[in-house]
Amino acid sequence: MDTPPRKFVPTPFAYHEEVELVIDNLSNMGDGVGRIDNWVVFVPYTLPGERVRARIYRNDKNCSMADLVEVLESSPRRVKPQCPVFGYCGGCQYQHLDYAAQLEWKTAQVADLLRLQAGLVLPVKPAIPSPETYNYRSKITPHFQKPKDARMGSIGFLRAGSRSEICDVKQCPIAREPINAALPALRKAVQQAASQYKRGATLLMRVSEGSVITNNNAVCTERVGDLTFNFLAGDFFQNNPYILPAFTDYVARQACAGGAKYLVDAYCGSGLFALTLASHFEKVLGVEVSETSADWARANARSNNITHASFLAASAEAIFEQVDFPAEQSAVVIDPPRKGCDMAFLNQLFAFGPERVVYVSCNPATQIRDLAEFDKAGYEVIEVQPFDLFPQTKHLECVATLRKKA
Repeated sequence: MDTPPRKFVPTPFAYHEEVELVIDNLSNMGDGVGRIDNWVVFVPYTLPGERVRARIYRNDKNCSMADLVEVLESSPRRVKPQCPVFGYCGGCQYQHLDYAAQLEWKTAQVADLLRLQAGLVLPVKPAIPSPETYNYRSKITPHFQKPKDARMGSIGFLRAGSRSEICDVKQCPIAREPINAALPALRKAVQQAASQYKRGATLLMRVSEGSVITNNNAVCTERVGDLTFNFLAGDFFQNNPYILPAFTDYVARQACAGGAKYLVDAYCGSGLFALTLASHFEKVLGVEVSETSADWARANARSNNITHASFLAASAEAIFEQVDFPAEQSAVVIDPPRKGCDMAFLNQLFAFGPERVVYVSCNPATQIRDLAEFDKAGYEVIEVQPFDLFPQTKHLECVATLRKKA
């Protein structure tokens, strides 16, 4: 009999007890959700409508976690994954679900989060699909643990359900072709240099004009529509180039729909939104906490002959201090990191009081948490549009457009 972990709670199921259940939902983490006598059980890599056999490995206060043992009755939406390590590698959650259904579930999950987390019952527009559903990622970051006895272990991504074990990944079907072409040579070079690594490390592979960059400090180039962006390869830039033109065009339409003349891009990075939206506004101001990022944005404005956009670096505590646009004629675009906006930033934004805000997020859960604060501050959500920048995974980008309440 398997020995349970020291902190295992033995009720309502024994450790590694096998149970049969019907999956009736998907969580926003991509796990199948079923019930046994009204007790919730999460089973990864299962789909709604399926009857499955699962093995319990944890009991929490109000639910249990289980590993999939066998699919007894399969969903008609189930498809064969393209990756041989799908289900072991933690990078993808949905390769077993047909793409149309992925979009449907992601749309529904945004609506559920709005209702449950922010108390907002709003229609959510169907998620915009990615033109490419495989071989779309322009950046991956494989990693490895400290070599043992000068021998390299697995090189890849965290194993599903683990915080430390690495799944060895020889090819990644969601990465762009140049990355997969270069990956064997990079893996071989790292393996041959195992004795030189005194600790684990994270590697960089980023496509730039058809070649693969592995140096974080090298200059990377990406085209979005008619514009060209340069930035450091290790810095943030959206990594699904196929959907970026539609994505930025939508943000532009939403930002200028209320007749705003001025645009503030409050998390401007190297200028993606500020510059792709610039043609719709009389003046554009990008604000960044990083002087280096602001420098790249300025350089990108010059190289694209955009003269009415300026960029400044400001501390997080005074990010709107130098914004002198009239608030009633201004739109603000925000695209914060996964943790969302902190209250210090939101209070500054509300004090500035723009007529329109377009909130772009890679984490709908923290975005929707913040939307509740916008509601308190006198803003209403007028449109919610998910974009599937990350096919085959649980992740998506979501654009929420807000305006001041009448």
